[in-house]
Amino acid sequence: MPPRIAIAPCRKMPDYVKSVILAGGDPWELSCADGPAEAAVSSCAGLLLPGGADVDPGRYGEARHPSVTDVDVARDEYEIALVLAALAADLPVLAICRGLQVVNVAAGGSLIQDIPSQVGNAVPHQVAAPKDAIAHDVSLSPGSRLEQLMGHAAVGGRLPVNSRHHQAVGRLAGSFVVTSLAPDGVIEALELPRARFCLGVQWHPENFVESGTFLPLFAGLLAATR
Repeated sequence: MPPRIAIAPCRKMPDYVKSVILAGGDPWELSCADGPAEAAVSSCAGLLLPGGADVDPGRYGEARHPSVTDVDVARDEYEIALVLAALAADLPVLAICRGLQVVNVAAGGSLIQDIPSQVGNAVPHQVAAPKDAIAHDVSLSPGSRLEQLMGHAAVGGRLPVNSRHHQAVGRLAGSFVVTSLAPDGVIEALELPRARFCLGVQWHPENFVESGTFLPLFAGLLAATR
């Protein structure tokens, strides 16, 4: 049987589902109404945290910036519980865009609430269409899990990515390490070295499902479940 990969709630699910299937997994779409996060974690082989709305700044002790308007409190609560349960169980985790931010906040970190107004000389991080449009490139830390999975696609140590976010990691959580940066210094990937597999990326690899460019990230998650 293919490993069951739980996918946290998301408004744009199809590309995540297709990516998991192509990587050899059995996607399981979660809902905030499914019950305790611990039960979901104990019933799957891996966890995928997708993109979506901004995380409530109250979760990391800050007042809300004017740009933060689309907050889903129930989803925040459920996904943070999923992350904590997954980390406690050493369940393989792949976190994408909002998912990376949720992982950092759940583990005790904070976020930059609005890149355009809070990061000087920022490169474009909100290129909405087409969904796989290249916005900028990112670095790959030598020897990192990210570099092991995607180094073959990099040119001169830089990997071209798409981008649709106005927030980013601020204060880094606990034992996490940064393994990718945008040219403006915005954090583009995090990893937890002690974990079996815990990788978060700020771009949207699922949007390249047709070309397969970033399929190795999903394959890495699946490989860790075995």
